[in-house]
Parts: sequence; structure tokens; C-alpha cells
Amino acid sequence: INWLIFFFLFSGLIGRSWAMVFAAGGFKVKLYDIAQQQLTSALENIRKQMKEMEKSGFLKGALSAEQQLALISVCTDLKAAVEGATFIQECTPENLELKKKIFSQLDLIVGDNVILSSSTSCLLPSKLFTGLKHVKQCIVSHPVNPPYFVPLVEIVPHPETDPSTTERTYTLMKKIGQSPVKLNREIEGFVLNRLQYAVISEAWRLVGEGVISPTDLDLVMSDGLGMRYAFIGPLETMHLNAEGVSNYCERYAEGMRLVLNTFGPVPEFSGETVQKVNQALSEKIPVVPKVLDARRKWRDECLTGLAKLKTQMKSD
Repeated sequence: INWLIFFFLFSGLIGRSWAMVFAAGGFKVKLYDIAQQQLTSALENIRKQMKEMEKSGFLKGALSAEQQLALISVCTDLKAAVEGATFIQECTPENLELKKKIFSQLDLIVGDNVILSSSTSCLLPSKLFTGLKHVKQCIVSHPVNPPYFVPLVEIVPHPETDPSTTERTYTLMKKIGQSPVKLNREIEGFVLNRLQYAVISEAWRLVGEGVISPTDLDLVMSDGLGMRYAFIGPLETMHLNAEGVSNYCERYAEGMRLVLNTFGPVPEFSGETVQKVNQALSEKIPVVPKVLDARRKWRDECLTGLAKLKTQMKSD
């Protein structure tokens, strides 16, 4: 075990999940928040989740739940929290001014070897880190919610980020069992959300135009594309659905262009379609905290099972 100190800013859902991922990798973690009650509740939540996963055989890492829990401590003092840290993962709400304030505070108290990383899902590194003294040590490590069950991490550099910061972050993410991908430059929405929004956008148009019902639309993904995409991406799909990518383009490029040219403008995500989609989804999963939480728990169990299957298949 490498006894490096990792420190996570704020103890919300993403912060808790990151803490669990790093503890599973055998790293010491400090959870920081300004409110002690938040930290107490975060620790209770982590303990409960870890115990449940240990019981069901889904706990990550080689250590027991108790050993992993012993690696997580909490702190309400920022300076004390970052002492000895080598990697800081900020997990505050998606608010540019709040994040900039946090990073400017950290910039004043960290040394030259600490990586300052943000969990932001949409704020560009140039908006977050420009002007910081330690800008070369700053990077975005965007997880997929929930990171404990979905391993992808998008690593997005600031234009001034030192290449060694990117490499160290990438190596670290691999070490804790995540699946990091490196973006060569920043772009709005990074990659995961650009792909996700393209799918959501066309799904919205198809439902809005009355081509298909909301529940059947979701089925097209969960029992169709999603089954394939759980193991291979769209580019490998092209490669395997013909005699390689070049052959796929020869065969299907014209048909793809014809279909793509019929796509409409970016939807407004308002009006009748919102009501239509909301009604269908609310009938399936009523918008009641207890019901939503139960469905999220079911989703996480499915993701855990899938992750286990994928790990098994890789080792076979």
C-alpha cells in the first residue's frame, strides 16, 4: 500500500464516492467540509454502503470494509486538511464562482507537487484555473456518477497544465481501478457529455415528433445499443460491423449522411415534450424520494453486477 494522503473537498455524493474509490485502492483519504454535521453524515453513509457491499460481495479492493473505513478521516479546517496531501479532488456544486474561490484558497496553501483536480462535469479548465500560481498542477478529473460503480474518468488539462500532471493523474486513476481517458485539449461538455447530449437530443426529437413513446425509446438503448456499448464503443462497432472501418465507410457513409441530414435543430427541452416524457417516466417511476432512491439503488446494483461481469470477462 502506498500511504499517500488524498484529500477531497466537500462531502456530498461525488465526494463520498471518490473517497470510497481511493480507500478501496488503499490510499488515505481526508474528507473536508465546512460543516461537521455533513462530515459525520458522510462517514455514516460510507460505512453503511461499504458494509452492504461487503455483505453482497461487491466491495472493491483487497482490503476489508473496516480496513478501508480506517483510511478515511474528516476535517473542517482547510489548511489542516491539505497538509501532506499529494492529490486534491474538489467536489463542490457546479458553480463557477464557488469553485474558483476554493481553488484560489488552495493556491495559497499548497506546495509545488500537489495535483489540484476538479470533478466538474462542464466547466472548462481555462475558466477554473487561469491566473492561479499553481496552474501547471491543475487538471479536471471528471467522473461518471456514481464513480464507485462506473469507472470512466475524463482527464482534461488547462492549456498551461504540465504534461507530468496529466500523466500522474492518469497513472493514479489506473492504480485505483478507474478507466481514465485523456483529452488532448479542453472542449465544451468534454467527450462523455457531448456524446450523451447527442443521444438525448435525438431521443427528444423522436419522442416529440411522435415517432416512438418515451418508454420504448429507452428500451431501444437499454435492450439494443446499450448492450453492445457496455463492452465496445461506436468506432469498434463500425469496425466489427463490416470488414474494418474503411469498408464500413464505403458501405454505409451515404446512408448515414442521408439520415443525419434529416436531424432537426437542437431542441429547446421545454413545452409539450417535457410533459409527455415526464408523464411516461413518472408512471414508471413516481417522483417520490423513496421510490427514486430505490430505483437508483437498483441501478447501482445493476452497474455493480455489470462491472463484476466485465472484470471477469477481461481476466478470462
